Amino acid sequence: MQGDEGLMGSGEFSRRSLLSPKALRVYEQRGLLVPATVDPANGYRRYAATQLEDARLVVRLRRLGMPLDRVAAVLAAPAAARAELLAAYWDETERRVAGQRALVAALLAQWEDPSAGGGAVHDVQQREVPQQRVLSEQRTITQPEMPAWVPAAVARLEERAAAYGGPSGPMLLVFHGLVTEDSDGPLEVCLPVAAPEDDPAVRVEPAHREAYVRLRKRETVFPSILTAYDEVAAWLQGQGLRPSAGPREVYFAHFPSAAPDDEVCDVAFPY
Repeated sequence: MQGDEGLMGSGEFSRRSLLSPKALRVYEQRGLLVPATVDPANGYRRYAATQLEDARLVVRLRRLGMPLDRVAAVLAAPAAARAELLAAYWDETERRVAGQRALVAALLAQWEDPSAGGGAVHDVQQREVPQQRVLSEQRTITQPEMPAWVPAAVARLEERAAAYGGPSGPMLLVFHGLVTEDSDGPLEVCLPVAAPEDDPAVRVEPAHREAYVRLRKRETVFPSILTAYDEVAAWLQGQGLRPSAGPREVYFAHFPSAAPDDEVCDVAFPY
């Protein structure tokens, strides 16, 4: 019921906002829609009519599949910045869906014609990789956390690399375990530098032979990039070879400025 103070109870607010009582509780706990008042005696919650606009915005953003932390950022942003946040989220969503579409196509090709090499679209190549000394950061991390953590880790490593005259080779992402939405690696970011043999700040990446495929920027979107991992793994199995270390992504181009069809990355398996 509407109160004398211009407030409404949670039931009325639920009906007018199209949010269930359960959703209201969740959003209150997450700080998205906090009641205007809470009676200390009975816990009765009242919402202001002015909160309906935010509540309806939450409904719309959730229909787009936006995670609650991103919804909170939109609500907290000034009106002029909300469009930018939504556009950035939707761009990420479209790239993710494009990656999922490519993965579905690869799986369908594999199932419809198993003799066609699993729908492979890349030529697997081989190369010798010399020993490298690398600065590194390692963390247990899930795939959704990678877009924020990896660039930050790279920036920190590049700052440290300045003491060695800058990086001496391409940046590596070394996967010491599976990194997906459900599995947390760990993942190591490595930046080669020209460091002395006895420098305790670096670790040695051993010389090895590796099989790899080269990807364009548009092919690096998760989960479509997993197709490249499958292709190299299948090639190694077909050759009777076994990986000797964790697979890695080798970024030899400046990723942020690259165009979608620019070659930027190798997916590689040491063996």
